Amino acid sequence: MQRLDRPDEAGRTAAAPAGAIADVLVPLALDTAYSYRVPPGLALAPGDVVQVPLGPRETLGVVWNLRAGDGANLKAVSGCFDAPALPPALRELLDWIARYTLAPRGMVLRLALRDPGRGGPEPLRLGVRATGRLPRRLTPARRRVLAAAEGGLPHIKRQLAEAAAVSAAVIDGLVDEGSLEPVVLTPETTPLPDPDFAPTALSVAQQEAAAALRRSVAAGGFGVTLLEGVTGSGKTDVYFEAVAAALQAGRQALILMPEIALTGQFLSRFAARFGTPPAEWHSGVGGRRRERIHAGVASGAISVVVGARSALFLPFDRLGALVVDEEHEAAYKQEDGVHYHARDMAIVRGRIEGFPVVLASATPSIETRVNAERSRFARLLLPERFGQRALPAVTTIDLRRDPPARGHWLSPVLVEAAQATLERGEQVLFFLNRRGYAPLTLCRRCGHRFQCPNCSAWLVEHRFRRALVCHHCGHAERRPDSCPACAAADTLVPAGPGVERLAEEVAELFPQARSVVLSSDFPGGTERLRHELAAVAAGEFPIVVGTQLVAKGHNFPHLTLVGVVDADVGLTSGDPRGSERTFQLLQQVTGRAGRGARAGRALLQTYQPEHPVIAALVSGEAERFYAEETAARRAAGLPPFGRLASLIVAAPDRGEAEAHARALVRAAQAVAGFPDDVVVLGPAEAPLALLRGLHRFRILVKTARATDMQGFLRAALAGAPRPPQRIRVTVDVDPQSFF
Repeated sequence: MQRLDRPDEAGRTAAAPAGAIADVLVPLALDTAYSYRVPPGLALAPGDVVQVPLGPRETLGVVWNLRAGDGANLKAVSGCFDAPALPPALRELLDWIARYTLAPRGMVLRLALRDPGRGGPEPLRLGVRATGRLPRRLTPARRRVLAAAEGGLPHIKRQLAEAAAVSAAVIDGLVDEGSLEPVVLTPETTPLPDPDFAPTALSVAQQEAAAALRRSVAAGGFGVTLLEGVTGSGKTDVYFEAVAAALQAGRQALILMPEIALTGQFLSRFAARFGTPPAEWHSGVGGRRRERIHAGVASGAISVVVGARSALFLPFDRLGALVVDEEHEAAYKQEDGVHYHARDMAIVRGRIEGFPVVLASATPSIETRVNAERSRFARLLLPERFGQRALPAVTTIDLRRDPPARGHWLSPVLVEAAQATLERGEQVLFFLNRRGYAPLTLCRRCGHRFQCPNCSAWLVEHRFRRALVCHHCGHAERRPDSCPACAAADTLVPAGPGVERLAEEVAELFPQARSVVLSSDFPGGTERLRHELAAVAAGEFPIVVGTQLVAKGHNFPHLTLVGVVDADVGLTSGDPRGSERTFQLLQQVTGRAGRGARAGRALLQTYQPEHPVIAALVSGEAERFYAEETAARRAAGLPPFGRLASLIVAAPDRGEAEAHARALVRAAQAVAGFPDDVVVLGPAEAPLALLRGLHRFRILVKTARATDMQGFLRAALAGAPRPPQRIRVTVDVDPQSFF
């Protein structure tokens, strides 16, 4: 681990001067760096990953600063890892995030720090290779294996078995007979993406937008561009040209996506354009693969990464372009630990490092639209679908006039439209943004409702798992046969539909059609979902029943009808962003229809067809919706025209949580020197008053846009009594969720 010298960022040897002191930041809930003596012969530079003693144990840390000093009374740095250092710009970004979110710097460091000693040496990877020797008995299965292994190249055993459509036992038998031999595989490598491999044929509008992005990337320097286009307009092909421009300039590119683990179609499109897939960075990537990507990004050996929000903190060597796809998605907001928004922090990183940022969406957030209107962001518009295809016709089904049959959830109007679509050999999507079988299970005799013991939330029935599950803390229990309150048997009934219950109705109504349910909590994980999404795109399932998982950028060319089972979800939630999010979600999901050769349509089941969100979707007047929603935000002083912060006080004891929340409000009201437009609301019980066993009270702080929100919050927290360890205070600047 310890090394004696290393080249610094300019290629020189950077050795700490005699008697140097290293200020080391450790990944704990601490805001200050600890000082350590640099032992003789150990070369350190800011950004190095080191091991230091902290109390009775050794811990990982990063050198944040080096300074001259005696350091005789300080503990010494134990050693330096041979791992990529955190570049100066990345350290500046982490400091900026800590100041903005009020999170301890050590917690922010966790976002970027990888433990180089965790995985140990990478194990040998074994494969098999054909020897040219035939087996004594040549069955059809063995013949297929040998044909797939022709050429003498090594193959991973599992992949060879899949290619030949045989079991692993067939491969083992050929190894035993000497027809295949085990070989050690070299570490996994992929060629660099080629910006000139296969340029895509673009429409005139796409060419103009792509040329603007290319000029921005080639010129370098910071700038933000909103790439706004209707669903199916080919935004991906356009921002691929920004990636190509970065590669041609010898720089790297990062594409952030909200659901990268499921975007098999996207990866295929990238490979078709650039000749090889990009590096993926998300929770499904294994530990050693992550280490290789981390090192490759730092050295420049990896030029393009497609990743979830955490990819923003990779130590890129020469980042030249950053794309935030589906920039409106709430998934970009980190709700645990450090409460940051990846879209906003991507813009900050672009400003710090001086490269252009592209925000792509068919339904941009109100904040992004306002920034474009104020000329803070450039705006490129793709108003039509690629290939002159028409947008889907959107109409409503008024459930007050055409309700479903008793005990069912699909209106006869939607059922008739779906039947006609299936008879034409086209695909139907039934969309319901509610996981599980039913959101509530109750006893029809005594009224008992199954509630989570740790949260103020109902347990959701999942029949595929045969369990009642809390979607907030993960608590699960078996669904009983009798009521636990009155002991009555056969009295438990589901209330309301989830996608599993909807799938039952679909199977009953359309028994001749093969269907699939797509939901993020189904068994099989990412690989199963990728496989089934690919099967849907290939037209293998005439009927799809799905949650919001299916609304995120997927292209289903055979899909011509989208039926939204409950378009009213989210319209009465009390969330200030409820209307905006409902509009975005429904616009995205209805946009899945008609992306192939045939025209598409969407039917929205609703009890309030006159609602502005529903009316905007039906009329296609997105600009009118944005104008009305923006005006409402401006009148209320809500973001982006004002600022909000949410403080959650949580404790095992309800009385203690409320008492500390009230003390915190008194401290906030006593802060001197701040303008009258600072409004402190609360404390009040959070909508989820009990979460994971903690009672929660919420305080909202509302200020004008120009007010120093962070300064006010620091002063309020400093003036409040210091909470005991059992009370947790969480600060969320610019909250996206109000539950």
